[in-house]
Amino acid sequence: MCTTCGCGDPAGTRYTALRHDHSHDHSHGHHHPHDRGAGARTVPLEERVLARNDQLAAANRRLLAERGVHAVNLMSSPGSGKTTLLERTIRELGDSVPVAVVEGDQETLLDAERIRATGRPVVQINTGEGCHLDAAMLERGLRELDLAPRSLVFVENVGNLVCPALFDLGESTRVVVMSVTEGEDKPLKYPHMFRTADLVLLNKIDLLPHVEFDVARCAQQIRRINPGADVLHVSATRGAGLPEWCAWLRKRAITIYCEPEI
Repeated sequence: MCTTCGCGDPAGTRYTALRHDHSHDHSHGHHHPHDRGAGARTVPLEERVLARNDQLAAANRRLLAERGVHAVNLMSSPGSGKTTLLERTIRELGDSVPVAVVEGDQETLLDAERIRATGRPVVQINTGEGCHLDAAMLERGLRELDLAPRSLVFVENVGNLVCPALFDLGESTRVVVMSVTEGEDKPLKYPHMFRTADLVLLNKIDLLPHVEFDVARCAQQIRRINPGADVLHVSATRGAGLPEWCAWLRKRAITIYCEPEI
């Protein structure tokens, strides 16, 4: 988290709603301490950061539940194919459900521009030196979006397999995207990320003939860490597994709508 990895310049966080013709520059309103000289205070300080974040996440969760909005936190390492997956998912869902997107990156509007091309509302959050989104950032991003009742909002987190797993955003569902080009040992190396997942999407399966990747071993490792996680195989570029992924989303959303997580 921030107190150990040293990420984040509060003044450097920027919010840009691409459906508008102007940008919004804001601080995300919390301090990341960098003075770690008092080592005995590190753990209590980290606990306070997470406790404050959890309070804000609970408020986000209540707001989303009141509107019947199903929020999906997409997490992965860089280059796993999250943005391509989002583009294909939006096309696959079509007009069956309203969709909005919150994009998280350290810099650039590149991914948000790609989502805007699909015709869906999108807000880009640039975290500067920060390596994850937190609940305060998401709250500001949600304010920029006109969330339709009973809709889906995808949150594409900053590419990182460590910090995003620690920060509750108030989401309904956590999905980890992992590509076959990364190696099947990722669940063992980053167990907390996979332990918090509701679903693991194994992406780029079209490349299996060209890489050394043991699908069965990977699934075994995921289940060892998180027996309750679902695992689906997809190819965001070729479309394989996309109907199953969208069916999983619809079923999960129905469950959340019927039993809101407050």
